[in-house]
This record gives sequence, structure tokens and C-alpha cells, in this order.
Amino acid sequence: MRARISTSTPLDVATGCENNPPPPATVAEVNKTKSEEPTIAEQVWQVIALIPKGRVATYGQVAELAGLPGGARRVGKVLSQLPSGTRIPWHRVVNASGGISLPEASGGYVRQQTRLKKEGIVFSASGRIPLRKYRWQP
Repeated sequence: MRARISTSTPLDVATGCENNPPPPATVAEVNKTKSEEPTIAEQVWQVIALIPKGRVATYGQVAELAGLPGGARRVGKVLSQLPSGTRIPWHRVVNASGGISLPEASGGYVRQQTRLKKEGIVFSASGRIPLRKYRWQP
């Protein structure tokens, strides 16, 4: 008995096997095969990239604008995974009370505070940012 060969799938002449396209070789090719929808991280990055100098947004605010209602912790997770040297202005994202969420003695805390001060943001005596004055209103 002979095996039936499907005529709907082209065959590789050399091997007689079905000619499936090779797997994608580059990240760009992989992305072409995926949906055109941005990932959650990309959505978060896009929102943060819009925050202007001298303004801040809260984790919850970024989550809402990225289409992730109630996703403040998720925004924090995305930010924690940014590579060093990123151009995303991560330092413009603060907690709901206007504070920096990193441990006060950490290098990240000092780096965030320094960057915000360079942009003209003034901290209160308690180390918080007055959100009424500096919150970004898109």
C-alpha cells in the first residue's frame, strides 16, 4: 500500500518532506509573526515615555493609561526589569503618596531623587513630591 501525500502542502524536492518554512531567525521576524498588539511592558514604556520633564506620574496612573486598571504593581514589576542605561524616564514614576518607592539608602533612590531634582521637582521636608503641583495631567 502506498502512502498518500497531501497536495495542499508543497514538498521539498530533495527530501520528499513537507516544505514548511524555516523558523524565524531574528527577533524582528518573530515579532512579525506575532500579533501587532504591543506587550504589556511596551504599553507601560509608551506611557512613561510621554511623561514630560518636571512632571511625575504614579504607578497607578501609568497602569490606567496603559490599559491596566488596578495594575500599579505590574508597572513596578515592568520598571524593575528595565535594562541599565535605558532611555525610558523611569525616574518620573512615583508612588501614590508622591514618594520614591525604592529603599531610602539605596543607590536607586538617590539616582531617582537626583534626576527629579535636576528636572526642577522640589521635595517636601518629608521627602515626598507634592502631586498637586507636579503630577502629570495628560
